[in-house]
Amino acid sequence: MTRQDNNHTGLSGILVLLGLLVMLVMALLPLLNINHEWMRWAFAAGALAVLVGRIVGLYHGPSLRIRRLHRILISSGVLYCVSAVMMFVSRGTNDWIAFLLAGLFMQMYATWMIDRETEKNEE
Repeated sequence: MTRQDNNHTGLSGILVLLGLLVMLVMALLPLLNINHEWMRWAFAAGALAVLVGRIVGLYHGPSLRIRRLHRILISSGVLYCVSAVMMFVSRGTNDWIAFLLAGLFMQMYATWMIDRETEKNEE
């Protein structure tokens, strides 16, 4: 991996992390009875940041399994964006939570498996 690729991956990782943090805060604030219109927009911006970060940080290495797992991470970013759209479309309902949780579970699985495959390939 070249230095430029490594830097590119670091920036996309920061973008994903910031997007996930924004989404987390915006998803938890309604539990504290704090609910404003701008929070939907912030959640949508976080979801879009996660998706862009996942696309920019796409794995181009030799392992087909890790490439597939990275595509699953992109799918989780798409589900986050669908969750954000559902916040605007179905106001007053919690349908968006289903898409958020589906993206979360896909991300957890893919991240865990990427770590496992990376460790296996290093041995």
